[in-house]
Amino acid sequence: MKKLRIAVDGPASSGKSTVAKLVAKDLDLIYLDTGAMYRVATLVALQNKTGDVQKIISIISQNPISFKNSQNGQQVFLGEEEVTDVIRTNEVTNAVSKISAFPEIREFLVAEQQRIASNGRIIMDGRDIGTVVLPDAELKIFLIASVDERAERRYKENLAKGIPTNLEQLKVEISERDRKDSTREISPLKQAADAILCDSTGKTIKDVVTFIEEKVKELSEHRK
Repeated sequence: MKKLRIAVDGPASSGKSTVAKLVAKDLDLIYLDTGAMYRVATLVALQNKTGDVQKIISIISQNPISFKNSQNGQQVFLGEEEVTDVIRTNEVTNAVSKISAFPEIREFLVAEQQRIASNGRIIMDGRDIGTVVLPDAELKIFLIASVDERAERRYKENLAKGIPTNLEQLKVEISERDRKDSTREISPLKQAADAILCDSTGKTIKDVVTFIEEKVKELSEHRK
């Protein structure tokens, strides 16, 4: 298919980014980590000790967010500065819901996401891709997993990166993040009416990747 836009939505630590990256590699798609963009905006707010939305937007406009592929995976940049790891710290994680809830921030970043997606073959993950960013995407996946499993995943990721983490506290934080994301007034986390539900609890990353790629194949065959 010349035009294929895949929207992968779901709660925190459901495996969206990992799965989307692998599908992008297998199917030769552009991968855009929207969550990373909101994390960068949060980092800007924290580093500059500001809640001034226009200042945050101005800094990002002067130092555009970009993504680069490397042998170690995708790198995230704010201007010339690589921020791949720092945007995954607990400090950023716990503040991202607040920053991403600002209408002006979302409007600014959504416009950037839509501009990139207009190129045609892309997979994008986040919390409102199928409902707000790409409501006319050819394929929409809503990826979920239990709180316990998502906390365990994030716990292992943090330990591997040398980030001190308490598992039980992580469960509380993820549950609270779910509540905030699902109840916020602007672009709340919810499954699009035409999205395909995929529960990854107890499943491997490979299982989920295969599931999505089979849906792409079905879509391709249907369009012939």
